[in-house]
Amino acid sequence: MQKRVKFDFEVYFTNGGNIKGEDFRLDIIGDDISDSALAEYIVQDMRLLMVGKVNILNKEILIEHHKRKPIDDGVAEELLIDLSHTIEDGLITYKGLPAPHICDFLSREQSKQNYDGGTTFHIGKIEMVTNTGTYIDCPFHRFADGNDTAQTALKDFAQIDAVKIHIPFTDTLKITEHHLKNREIRNKAVLIQTGWDVHWNTELYYQDHPYLTQEAARYLRDCNVKLVGIDSHNIDDTAGRTRPVHTELLEAGILIVEHLCNLYKLPSEGFSFTAAPPKFKGVGTFPVRAFASIEKNI
Repeated sequence: MQKRVKFDFEVYFTNGGNIKGEDFRLDIIGDDISDSALAEYIVQDMRLLMVGKVNILNKEILIEHHKRKPIDDGVAEELLIDLSHTIEDGLITYKGLPAPHICDFLSREQSKQNYDGGTTFHIGKIEMVTNTGTYIDCPFHRFADGNDTAQTALKDFAQIDAVKIHIPFTDTLKITEHHLKNREIRNKAVLIQTGWDVHWNTELYYQDHPYLTQEAARYLRDCNVKLVGIDSHNIDDTAGRTRPVHTELLEAGILIVEHLCNLYKLPSEGFSFTAAPPKFKGVGTFPVRAFASIEKNI
């Protein structure tokens, strides 16, 4: 059943003035659409600048045939794809490392005595190791004289032109340089989708996971990639006591992101990647909110 939305709107500009519209009708996907989504659509579709407050008034959902491409409540958000696992109290990311402890430092109930008028605040307390959830490795993680999260330039964390390479774990756990060839990867972030994140937070996740070989790491280094990410337990083979992939990449200043997820939602190219940690001195690894920004014309 096709539906449309009829509404009035008021748009106020930060530099003065306003415009108003009555009985606008637009095609929609689904049964309803939020006021905020309609406001964003009006601003973008009319190419308005210096926009302040937008009011959506007298909204009504109608059953009518579509006359143009319908809009969706989640269209704008679909351009940003979250690639991070959720960190919660007791989560085990790596066997042998302690789980994070997330608790109240100041609860809302406790804060009532500090404020009037029913005002409350919450201050949380987190105790955890830096290798928790989806995290990024900087050179200091492996080398004492390498750059930590504070010394690494912001441009190395954010909006990096990226590609995705799909190498299913059902085909192989050992990812070699041959899996990476015939790709346009120079000066890009390379995200390797194995599908291993399907086992996240299960016993299977920690054992016999996909990994890169040292030769694959050297190939990526020689191609001058900016960052390498993987949706697996570790980018190295954890069966042994050496970490050649970490060594090769971090020595070359190539950042590593482990424990990614949702890479299946990404195209093979045409997107940027961001994984920015807090600016800590003396810390080489820290959790990130990793995400991809997909170009609108894809």
